[in-house]
Amino acid sequence: MKKPTNKGMRKGLTSYGDSEFSLFLRKAFIKAMGYSDAALELPVIGIANTYSGYNACHGNVPELMKAIKRGVMLAGGLPVDFPTISLHESFAHPTSMFLRNLMAMDTEEMIRAQPMDAVILIGGCDKTVPAQLMAAASANLPAIVVVSGPMLSGTHGAERIGACTDCRRLWGMHRAGQIDKDEINEISGELVPSVGFCGVMGTASTMACMTEALGMMLPGGATIPAVNADRMRHAEEAGRRAVQMAAEGLTPDKIITPKSIANSLRILMAIGGSTNGIVHMTAVAGRLGIKVDLDAFDRMGRETPVLVDLKPSGVGYMDDFHKAGGLRVVLREIKHLLNLDCMTVSGRTLGEEIDAAPKPWTQQIIRPIDKPLSASGGIAVLRGNLAPRGAIFKQSAAGAKFQKFTGRAVVFENIEDMTNKIDDPALDVGADDILVMRNAGPIGAPGMPEAGYIPIPRKLAEKGVKDMLRMSDARMSGTAFGSIVLHICPEAAAGGPLALVCTGDQIRLDVEARSLDLLVSDEELDKRRERLPARPADDSLRGYRKLFLDHVQQADEGCDFDFLTRRPFTDKTP
Repeated sequence: MKKPTNKGMRKGLTSYGDSEFSLFLRKAFIKAMGYSDAALELPVIGIANTYSGYNACHGNVPELMKAIKRGVMLAGGLPVDFPTISLHESFAHPTSMFLRNLMAMDTEEMIRAQPMDAVILIGGCDKTVPAQLMAAASANLPAIVVVSGPMLSGTHGAERIGACTDCRRLWGMHRAGQIDKDEINEISGELVPSVGFCGVMGTASTMACMTEALGMMLPGGATIPAVNADRMRHAEEAGRRAVQMAAEGLTPDKIITPKSIANSLRILMAIGGSTNGIVHMTAVAGRLGIKVDLDAFDRMGRETPVLVDLKPSGVGYMDDFHKAGGLRVVLREIKHLLNLDCMTVSGRTLGEEIDAAPKPWTQQIIRPIDKPLSASGGIAVLRGNLAPRGAIFKQSAAGAKFQKFTGRAVVFENIEDMTNKIDDPALDVGADDILVMRNAGPIGAPGMPEAGYIPIPRKLAEKGVKDMLRMSDARMSGTAFGSIVLHICPEAAAGGPLALVCTGDQIRLDVEARSLDLLVSDEELDKRRERLPARPADDSLRGYRKLFLDHVQQADEGCDFDFLTRRPFTDKTP
């Protein structure tokens, strides 16, 4: 019987003008890896290897690959791993967001270029899972996401700590003179006590939960700690399931739909997740021609309670979340708000998976829906003359005082300007002022770094000030807390109104009204706009940086490249 030409080692043959020679040459070279003819006739399951010596979040990837390969072989497939870009937040200059689209392109093209009938994507640190979902949506080959899992929490003295909400809190105490150099150095050895991604509800944990809710991860996989044996068993099951998906032809376009994206956005609200989640899921949706409606997302937030008591919105850690039953408990609590007929990589619908989940048990981390941590979702979408295309406010991590607030702007021109001035004793700033930073968006920075967590000026921190209202066109780490307006869109570098703000201007924020306004007359703003200098051309730009600056879109479009998104939109969500 003649083998199909688009499966296994016969898939995507290199063009030499003779397909049989192409197959002969391919087999000759891969046999150098020790494969037999029998092995080369099996379905091929690719495994994206994102291990890197720079990336502690992915420190367990070699062990995960062993478990995945075991599962693939148990199901009668041939596992073949291949490397892709690996991004770690602390080891990516100028920011990992600048490189997210490059990782997505790398992953997509490797999936297309190499013979595989399905692919398993091992992600973890913040931008890796979004990049892999973007790639999977575009390549549209049967795909499963396996995350590395959250790290364990550590201790400092009698206090339980973990990356990275406590990183920011304790560093703030160090800046205020409450923790000395020796103690902060000791703390640095306890904040990350094991491999795995941040053990709070930061971007990595948020994206893991959103991916499970989206249907692109096997049930229960979002919260298993990186060092648990269950993490390996979950990886093995993903290997087995990938072989079955290849036979079934269960591709991402059958899983990632407007309704399943709406489920993931609903979970973003219910877990008090990272503001980065909306940018990343918007990019994933855009790959399939689906527009994320920010106003509908905001309405969803008003009716979705925050149920998970994890830092930075609460007090717990991801290992607590897992011990409480993980995401499936949250899914069960908000079942009436979900689209239950959405297909998942398991081959069953989300509703079927919720029904099949273990029964709940008594715990304190996941609240029942009638006793939520917060009655409405953690993220609010703001609009007004300062943010005509929207801005984001993580109300669940903000102080009550700043939910409705008017204050005087203290403006920093860019990240460097803020860094140079924030600790200057001569800085004209008070606790009731609003810190405004611009030119930190996708184009201005470039890469929209997580610089939105503007430090409290040292002279105020030393007086005990712990929170101020801050605004920028940057992002904020999902692990961060505080009263911070983010993703102001369009950004200043693209001519957005943020470029027009002057120190001394009054800005009004009203979270309940979802408004963000610069209290300056239209006539004065028009005059300021006319005086704005043109952004200078840089003829020295080359390579990826030039590609990024020429083609990156704004935050409300997911910061993906315009040539990678599907336009015009054919659907919208939620």
